[in-house]
Amino acid sequence: MPVRHSKKFILLTTTLLAGLTGAAALPGVALAAAAPTVTTLPFSDPFDVVSTGDRVFVSGGRESSQIAVTDAAGTITGTIDGLEGPTKLQLSNDRKTLYVTLRTAGEIAAFDTGSLLRSATYDIGDGTCPSSLAFTGRYVWFGYGCGGWEGNIGRIDLGRQPAVITKGLADTSFYTPPLLASALRNTKVLLAGDEGQSPSGHIAYAIGAGGALTRISATTSENSGGNGQDLALDPTGVTAFSANGAPYQVRSFPVADMSRTATLYDTGAYPSAVDISRDGTRVAGGIFAWYDPDVYVFNPDGTLITRFELGGTDHTLVPGALSWSSNGRRLYAVSNDGYLHTTPAQLHVLPVPSA
Repeated sequence: MPVRHSKKFILLTTTLLAGLTGAAALPGVALAAAAPTVTTLPFSDPFDVVSTGDRVFVSGGRESSQIAVTDAAGTITGTIDGLEGPTKLQLSNDRKTLYVTLRTAGEIAAFDTGSLLRSATYDIGDGTCPSSLAFTGRYVWFGYGCGGWEGNIGRIDLGRQPAVITKGLADTSFYTPPLLASALRNTKVLLAGDEGQSPSGHIAYAIGAGGALTRISATTSENSGGNGQDLALDPTGVTAFSANGAPYQVRSFPVADMSRTATLYDTGAYPSAVDISRDGTRVAGGIFAWYDPDVYVFNPDGTLITRFELGGTDHTLVPGALSWSSNGRRLYAVSNDGYLHTTPAQLHVLPVPSA
């Protein structure tokens, strides 16, 4: 039985005395990061986190009825209550609207990020289990499906009043609700992928007139990886990223041809989260790890900038629960106690050093 212990936050420095002497950092070597802060959350099995810049939202998960709201420093300032299993979170590109999947209710709800008031509820239907989200301006995309091989993609057309919900848009079936990702500055691309499957296929779709999806490219069984956990697109929608349980790297692919693997980001076992900063200059990767750092920050070329420990065997990263602040100076990560869910979850505010 492994010895239970608490690990200390790991600081990476260019030399042992660089911080004292002011010595210049050597190129290609990770820089030291300031100490993070930790906030205890009002639930034990959280699901997702997003940041507007001055506010951070953390969903409580399938067994919860809350979304916790904090300021940029991680101090809890309020909650959104009375929700049926809040899971995936998605912000509009202007960060004024927060969308959340209510898996238990078969709904997607929208909230004003300033007032925290509900602005809309979209009924996806009984037995649909909406579980993932992406936003491309006019359309809110969702992955859904409760049973095996019932996973598919739907959209909410916000350009029509009342909004129109359409399901069954993917050109293939997914065993579980597909993971989804969208690009901040490109509303014509949608990324979808298998969750928990091996191999985990990833598909890039072009969004055409009327919201039609046309396949651009897809990964192959050789380069897609297994046990899919999270997906991301760079802000321009040119490069796709995936975090899979194996191999032990966050992987990237050109959207134009995802059969080709691009840059690899070495994280160690087992990748579970990926998020790209709003300016595209930082790649964050997270892993499930008891005895190694949990969160890694890279330059786009794969050079490691810094890494963070979230709590050893006591706390590990929740899959997919990474989010950049709008200015790229902070990274938000959510952890829990792994499988038992008997202790409160935590929000970690991780200061990222400048290049």
